[in-house]
Amino acid sequence: MVVTGLGGNPVNVLSKQINMELLRIRQKCPLFEANGSSQVVKEKDEMVEREFNRLLEATSFLSHQLDFNYINNRPVSLGETLEWVINLQEKHVKDLQVEYWQSMARLQDKLKEVLVKLHDLQDKVRLLNREHRNLTETRNPKNITTEFVYRAQMRNLSTACKDYDELVEQQAELEGKLQELEANPPSDVYLSSRDRQILDWHFANLEFANATPLHNLSLKHWDQDDDFEFSGSHLTVRNGYSCVPVALCEGLDIRLSTAVRKISYDTNGVEVQVSCARNHSNPTTIKGVAVLCTLPLGVLKQSVLPNAAALPNTVTFHPPLPNWKLTAINRLGFGNLNKVVLCFDRVFWDPNANLFGHVGSTTASRGELFLFWNLYRAPVLLALVAGEAAQVMENVADDVIVGRCVAVLKGIFGNNIVQQPKETVVTRWRADPWSRGSYSFVSTGASGNDYDILATPIAPPGPPSSNGSSSSASASNANGSGSSNNTSSSNSNGSAGAGATTNTGSTNGTTISNGDPPPPDPNRPPRLFFGGEHTIRNYPATVHGAFLSGLREAGRIADQFLGCPYATPPHHISTE
Repeated sequence: MVVTGLGGNPVNVLSKQINMELLRIRQKCPLFEANGSSQVVKEKDEMVEREFNRLLEATSFLSHQLDFNYINNRPVSLGETLEWVINLQEKHVKDLQVEYWQSMARLQDKLKEVLVKLHDLQDKVRLLNREHRNLTETRNPKNITTEFVYRAQMRNLSTACKDYDELVEQQAELEGKLQELEANPPSDVYLSSRDRQILDWHFANLEFANATPLHNLSLKHWDQDDDFEFSGSHLTVRNGYSCVPVALCEGLDIRLSTAVRKISYDTNGVEVQVSCARNHSNPTTIKGVAVLCTLPLGVLKQSVLPNAAALPNTVTFHPPLPNWKLTAINRLGFGNLNKVVLCFDRVFWDPNANLFGHVGSTTASRGELFLFWNLYRAPVLLALVAGEAAQVMENVADDVIVGRCVAVLKGIFGNNIVQQPKETVVTRWRADPWSRGSYSFVSTGASGNDYDILATPIAPPGPPSSNGSSSSASASNANGSGSSNNTSSSNSNGSAGAGATTNTGSTNGTTISNGDPPPPDPNRPPRLFFGGEHTIRNYPATVHGAFLSGLREAGRIADQFLGCPYATPPHHISTE
């Protein structure tokens, strides 16, 4: 749905080759309060967004500078670290409050001491003043003794008055400090309930970018692909990303409604068993020298479960995938993002705004219909459901979801403005048997290396050794890029995530050894290749990433079976 910049993006080339209508997205996104009755003030939105960025910077500092990534040998997630930092900020606010009241108490104690001294000094000054008046009446300048007493009394009175003036100044200073403190009390909370709702909206937007709740994301590696972002404005494909596969498949033997059931590979080649996707009829075996598997990661995850054979739309590998591949499949996360398409009779929103947000009332529901897209000339809105809400939505009826959408829109635009949509589409990508989710992310315990492992091709096992076991499968060192058409129907989700993250894959009770792919064996070239957005480390969770992985695998397969004419001669040393 989104093209994240055209600078260096292969989609830029594709857009010039096929009928792809690109529309620049206006980044302005007004937010509407949880009750929908008012728009969030721009200054408030910007303030909370700055705090959101500060929180992310704090988590990055903890991870990359302080190397805080594990607790009790358990990898820490981005979500829980954000909540810890928020709690620490709340504690800091309470510490400031304690310090504030302690300062108030200290100043009041000092003021009390000054007032007591002033009271005592006033009595002393009154006494000295009476004595001074009496001495003035009986003063005899010629009497040295009385004159000495008179002058001593004058000095004492002058000193007392001076001390009194100093105490009055101290009193004024302390009262001024107290008034200043009273006029500038510290905040009672780090985030008000309203501030937290707006912050949760930004968290929901981050969950949309990664297609998973934040507590699933690796603290250290969730944004490992950020350095490879393309330059330029974000755009949308107005006529839909489907125009890309339609153009690319022209002239190819694409077999629709055909499901892959089993992939077999050995030293002689590969066999792919397929049948009708609807009723498993018409089983057919397709033979070849190699096979490129672009099954979505969600389908791969299902295929390696212990009870995979009992699940529908499961692909079986023979021989089974090696442990290093299974480990990466289980470690890397595959997220979920759902959409609600609403078609109306007329436009009742600002046609010049591509986006507007809806702030949820609770943290748990922050991803529910948090963002609405207006991308088409027609009166169509696209609502996004991310995070925990995306999974909840999978089990809710369409009528309930659409009714909730209409209620949110009526809260924003008014009951008399919003009419019932004439057509709707609700996605449920996690339940879709051909995708089992939306796109990949780096989960806790995973890293960018897992994308590389998933991209590594598999060579067939070697001949049995003397003890009856087969030698381990090897990986290819063939370079290059590219892909062929996928072996089974797979979801080409148009939503491009901003950053990919990995989720700790569950092994479901199976013991899977950790490790990297074994070194390549030139006597056993790989036969099973892998492509897709989950196999490209620098551009995961994007359409351009999936496309680039296809180019990579096409080159790798061509180099493997046709030879690599541009290979650097061995032991070549540049003389430049």
